[in-house]
Amino acid sequence: MENRNIFLNISPLDHRYSLSESGVFESLSRCISEQAAVISCARAEVALVKAHLSVRGLLDGEKEKLLDRIAAEIDPAEVYAEEEKTKHNIRALVNVLKQKVPEDIAPLVHLGATSVDILDTALSVRMKEAMKNVVIPELKALELALCQIASRDAETPQVGRTHGQHAVPITFGFAISEYVSRLGKSILEIERLSDGLKGKLAGPVGAYNGPSMIVRDPEDLEKRYLSYLSLEPSEHSTQLVEPEYLLRLLLECNVAFGIIANLADDLRNLQRSEVGEVFEYFSSTQVGSSTMPQKRNPWNSEHVKSLWKAMCPRVITFYMDQISEHQRDLTNSASQRFIADYVTGFTMAVARMRSVVTGLHPDKEGMARNLENAGGKVKVGVLAEPAYILLAETGISDAHEVIRKITLDAEENKITFFEALKKQPEVFSRIISQLKKLNVEDPEGFFAHPERYRGLAVKKARELAEKYSSLMK
Repeated sequence: MENRNIFLNISPLDHRYSLSESGVFESLSRCISEQAAVISCARAEVALVKAHLSVRGLLDGEKEKLLDRIAAEIDPAEVYAEEEKTKHNIRALVNVLKQKVPEDIAPLVHLGATSVDILDTALSVRMKEAMKNVVIPELKALELALCQIASRDAETPQVGRTHGQHAVPITFGFAISEYVSRLGKSILEIERLSDGLKGKLAGPVGAYNGPSMIVRDPEDLEKRYLSYLSLEPSEHSTQLVEPEYLLRLLLECNVAFGIIANLADDLRNLQRSEVGEVFEYFSSTQVGSSTMPQKRNPWNSEHVKSLWKAMCPRVITFYMDQISEHQRDLTNSASQRFIADYVTGFTMAVARMRSVVTGLHPDKEGMARNLENAGGKVKVGVLAEPAYILLAETGISDAHEVIRKITLDAEENKITFFEALKKQPEVFSRIISQLKKLNVEDPEGFFAHPERYRGLAVKKARELAEKYSSLMK
């Protein structure tokens, strides 16, 4: 088959992204390309031959090696050429294989199987291997990089944000540990679901009609067949493997994709000029704008978000492939082929996010400055909450209103919240006495240092970093 200039390919996955994420692309090509699809179907066909030989007591190591070599060396171009005659992809593969295996084995090729016994089983093989060899390692590498930041910056003060507004203090490590926890759970679920993918050898309606004409125990033949592919049989099959095994895996991938897109959004916003708390790595030769030489755009984070926008809606098709009339129709035959595109786009986004995270530079001075200035020019601050809580603990029922008025005084007189609080000696005294009961160090200076009000941020960041670092191994 002729080699194609990649710039003549239509999908951006096959030209732009195959170059920028070449390592991921090449690794995935070995698992879910069209060549991999043909070879995986050939592997399924020879696994069936092995099962027949095994039942007959005729399988030995030499035959196994020969069959494995034939499957691995199958030429997709030869199969495609045969399909031009047969107009049927699996029959074409069967015809090619029959010419390559020993003559006495040829009658066993595809014996008792229907096309989807091969196609669905081979798809499970490809998806399981793609997850195990490429997708999950990329996800775990990203997760470990996040764990490192969560641990490293567990004590780096940062202002929290809700509704786009300054909230109360946290730490940068705590902010990242959110994604450590969310993504970590999703990775473990992807791992579990990929290990649970199934195959089948149950014939055109799933009732083992054909295999029952060959062996007394069709389910034993099915188990033997699938064991050579490291799969187990679906509990119930029609002509198709129950679609929910693959559907749930793809949906969990989309859950992980959403988490990563959320992280990309947060990091992009933290790189805004007026925020300036983190920066992506920017090489000395890199250009941020074609017309503004000073620009350093967060383009990698934006790229991840954009890939998510392109790939996320495809879950609708995954759901639609869940439905097939009676024991089978062909309405998933074209749509299911695009699963490879989705997995590729997802994995490339994971890899790009990892490059962002590993090259991420938190600006600690910028974080400290924003925390100090939280509340605007008049520095109302982010410590109204603890003041209200501490005051209420002393028995003041309208503590919230009391503190609210103090924040208004700070705004009107352009003073800090700490200064406004000290203008109310009775309130300040009650609050300080409560801090002393809690054994808070330097209670009188507590409201001058917002970074001290951080709850369990440091503890949670370290705990989650340690937990998921361990689980990823």
